[in-house]
Amino acid sequence: MDLATSLQYVKGIGPARANMLAAKGLFTVADLLYYAPFRYEDRTNIKAIRELAPGEKAVAMAQVHSAKLSGFRRRALGLFEAIFQDGSGASMLARWFHGERYAESLVPGTRVALFGKVELDRGSGQRLMVQPEIEILSDEQGEEEALHTGRIVAVYEAAGKISTRVFRSLIDRVLKQVALPEDALPESVRERVKLPDLAAAIRYVHSPPSDADLRLLNDFRSPAQVRLIFDEFFWLECGLALKKTNARLAPGISFSVTERAREQIKRMLPFKPTPAQRRVMQEIADDMKRPHPMNRLLQGDVGSGKTIVAAQAAVLAMENAYQVAVLAPTEILATQHYAYFKRLLEKLGYVVVLLTGSASAREKQQIKKLISEGLVHVAVGTHALIQEDVTFHRLGLAIVDEQHRFGVRQRLELMRKGEQPDVLVMTATPIPRTLALTLYGDLDVSVIDELPPGRKPIITKHVPGSSVERVYSFVAQEIKAGRQAYVVYPLVEESETTAAKAAEKMYQHLSEEVFPDIPVGLLHGKLSAEDKETAMQAFKSGESKILVSTTVIEVGVDVPNASVMVVEEAERFGLAQIHQLRGRVGRGAHQSYCILVTGKLNDISRQRIRTLVESIDGFYIAEMDMKLRGPGEFFGTKQSGIPGLRLADLIRDTEVLERARDEAQRLIESKDDNELRAAVRYIQEHWQRRYGFVQVG
Repeated sequence: MDLATSLQYVKGIGPARANMLAAKGLFTVADLLYYAPFRYEDRTNIKAIRELAPGEKAVAMAQVHSAKLSGFRRRALGLFEAIFQDGSGASMLARWFHGERYAESLVPGTRVALFGKVELDRGSGQRLMVQPEIEILSDEQGEEEALHTGRIVAVYEAAGKISTRVFRSLIDRVLKQVALPEDALPESVRERVKLPDLAAAIRYVHSPPSDADLRLLNDFRSPAQVRLIFDEFFWLECGLALKKTNARLAPGISFSVTERAREQIKRMLPFKPTPAQRRVMQEIADDMKRPHPMNRLLQGDVGSGKTIVAAQAAVLAMENAYQVAVLAPTEILATQHYAYFKRLLEKLGYVVVLLTGSASAREKQQIKKLISEGLVHVAVGTHALIQEDVTFHRLGLAIVDEQHRFGVRQRLELMRKGEQPDVLVMTATPIPRTLALTLYGDLDVSVIDELPPGRKPIITKHVPGSSVERVYSFVAQEIKAGRQAYVVYPLVEESETTAAKAAEKMYQHLSEEVFPDIPVGLLHGKLSAEDKETAMQAFKSGESKILVSTTVIEVGVDVPNASVMVVEEAERFGLAQIHQLRGRVGRGAHQSYCILVTGKLNDISRQRIRTLVESIDGFYIAEMDMKLRGPGEFFGTKQSGIPGLRLADLIRDTEVLERARDEAQRLIESKDDNELRAAVRYIQEHWQRRYGFVQVG
């Protein structure tokens, strides 16, 4: 057995358990060794039942004497009780609510270790543990039992039917039989950061000594844990830095910034750019002039003017006789971009087309022919744009909007449509720095950090659902003053079909009962492309005054006259998503409002709502959102692009990430070819599969 051995060949695993482990991303012995515990328990305080004192937390090892599952009465649903004895002459009662799962395993005669706080039962005066954690013990005494009791033990997240106890046994067996990985971290890095040896760290994490600091372990701050956390971040950041370095050295297009290009941009601009827009455009222009591909992330809060900057980059590419592709995640956003680019660029003589899945086969064929023959300057589209049969005559610039809604793969597929085209990735979702370092660490970053002049800050109010009539009165008042309003009715945990039905129900209620004299429109993802376009045009033209919608309006919808955004059941959203919705108003000269209507709030929901009411700073809101929901849920759905970190945590371990990034950068920029070659080899052999790196060197 070695580190590359498949887990199904490890004693005690086999094919069935191997499948359960594979579902956790564990395929090899090395994967199992890096599967770290999520907490630790101090089981050194083992006592006979007779010695247990009320109020203390302890371990008791005993046999089940009797057990019963109470009837499913309303007040005692699945109440499981067992009496335990250990030969000391005393007995103890244990009680589990909703404990029906123990009925088959805790039968008389079963040996068990119980961990919990000791109380006295008010009825019988017996010693009692309520909801104790248990482990069923084997009949054999000795070394196996010493692994699970009498020490600080590691607690692992279960995988299918593989319990924490089984994990403990398997990992202990592997640690005794396999040679631990060589320490690939350069010695200079280890010394600077003062990190322990890798093999020692792995052993410590799985089997800490009894005198280990339990507080440090459970805070993931022991030197051994910090070493493994650092490793994850360091090799990830090395891979990203290598990708960035390779991209910068690859041959690309050197665009010329001609006088004609400058004149075309001046003619196109509908307003004077802000200083932030000018600064970012200069960064992009400098990139495009270099003979290497641009790979840049353009971040900016909602309404900051990212698209006009992208349009300027498009003019530079087109004035150098290259085509531009604009990839958007939804048809609505693609249509918005198409209309915007067409309005700006057609007056300059550029041809702009739209390619989406809902176009007819004949339309698609015609558009693809025009693109391949070079008769199109800008092709805007959804996933339809990256289909295999779409070929560009001379693609020079790929613009990807809201990258997090795609995977990295889609970005690469679009890039392959040209020969090393420049890439500009845009997002209106402010990304916390720690997440940006791991999601977009291979990109250079530009930030538009100011709004166009004249924009008034949006006023955000929280209203409980019981007072929704006040909200409707305010909406009617704004419409009477000539404004328009959105009402978003989400069911974010359900399917789009359920959300559409909820929106339809709200539409019927508002149009027939609440606002019978006001034109109300309806927009949701289940409508045909034609019906969506009709609904949007009716709202844009002012024909409909209220638009009832699901979150399809989250990005890209631009109606300057809309001054009210009502978000129903706002507690069901993450902060970033509501901030995006809020950005649909405040786009004109009038004061705008976002009203968050909620049901009953728990502590986290209340904190979320308070954050939105108090701040309109997208980056602050994004940081809070990631803290409250975790990075995996930051964008509203599990983000497949987030690297598979095991022990490291983007929120908890920010300082370690920053240090690991600095050290990775130092290594990549160092003149020590041997260290660099060793690092590249190690990433390719051990980390490429885990993080999905494209070839790094």
